[in-house]
Amino acid sequence: MDRVLYKKIWGKISEYKNMIFISGPRQAGKTTLSKSISDDFTNFYYYNYDIIDEKRKVIEDPLFYEKLNRKDDSIPLIIFDELHKYYDWKNYLKSVYDRDGKNYKIIVSGSGRLDIYEKGGDSLAGRYFGFHLWPFTLSELAENNINFDEFINNPVGIYKVKNHIRSIWEDLEEFSGFPEPFLKKSKQYYRIWSNTYKKQLLREDIRDITHIRNIEKVELLFSMLSSRIGSPLSMSNLANDIKVSFDSVKGWIHIFERFFLIFLLSPWHRKISRSITKEKKVYFFDYAGIQSQAARIENMAALEIYRAVNNWNNLGLGDFSLHYIRNREKQEVDFLIVNNSKPFLLIEIKLSDTTPSKSLRKFQKQLKIPAVQLVNKPGVYKTFSYNDFKIIVVSIDHWLSILP
Repeated sequence: MDRVLYKKIWGKISEYKNMIFISGPRQAGKTTLSKSISDDFTNFYYYNYDIIDEKRKVIEDPLFYEKLNRKDDSIPLIIFDELHKYYDWKNYLKSVYDRDGKNYKIIVSGSGRLDIYEKGGDSLAGRYFGFHLWPFTLSELAENNINFDEFINNPVGIYKVKNHIRSIWEDLEEFSGFPEPFLKKSKQYYRIWSNTYKKQLLREDIRDITHIRNIEKVELLFSMLSSRIGSPLSMSNLANDIKVSFDSVKGWIHIFERFFLIFLLSPWHRKISRSITKEKKVYFFDYAGIQSQAARIENMAALEIYRAVNNWNNLGLGDFSLHYIRNREKQEVDFLIVNNSKPFLLIEIKLSDTTPSKSLRKFQKQLKIPAVQLVNKPGVYKTFSYNDFKIIVVSIDHWLSILP
């Protein structure tokens, strides 16, 4: 399946920089996307550090890409896949870019967070732009995306969508958005894939690169997180539960985030009276195995919105961030999109309630911004007016499918 959305992002930012980093979860399709981009180049070279015969090249023949047999004079594309596993990868890329950055287009892809990956070496600052490739989301698959400016000007507008989006949403809920299990559409296959995926990441990638010794405790911690989806995450409680230090739990969760097993949302405090919680909320990239449907649906919505916010930032459309709101009375709204440090849109997730929640109305009155309540029921689209601002209650698949 062609990842048109992400090819457009690459095409846009590669106009500004010749070296582009593509990072994201393992098996999200980074290699496939990179090779798809290479279809637009007459001359290209694909290098994979995970292949033993290829691994030696950066040491024995650092300019190996110059041996590329060219078919014409057009600029070549070089794809460096998983190069961040090389201990001196930053210095190597710095030398390649400084020497040949004007003569080649360069893609660097990897399953670690390339922008913060700590492996030593000189800084690559100013030499690259980057973006993330996420698992499939409804807004990508449905191809209903409206124009960004139109959405920003009216995020609670009524927009027409295609009729088949509900079935896509249900498939995502059952099989996740990772391309392999999603396209297989077999629950049994998903379970096998998901179990193998987690073991490979925890017992191979994370253990080998971070040198964690107590991998059993790390696996136990990760298994406990699924029951915490959608709730403020107390690292102190987790540390007590598995009998390790607070710093160990904090460090392990950071590693989960770094390897794209989870992502975290911070609470929003500004302009919120009696807001005290500092604990983050955790969500999974592989969410289909979450037992609670309410938590699973909230996680799916979180990933859809997180994808959109990240893409907008990567394209230079604003300075967006995603948060949640919670006060001393434990009143909460699931999501708040912020742009340039200003609240932009409130989003609440419900399984079936088609009446705006009291918390949503309260925080809308306080922040004076539009609000959306997404309901996991088909055929819902209602409009409510409170304090000169609009709240729409709409089917979750309908609204999420239009996200640009």
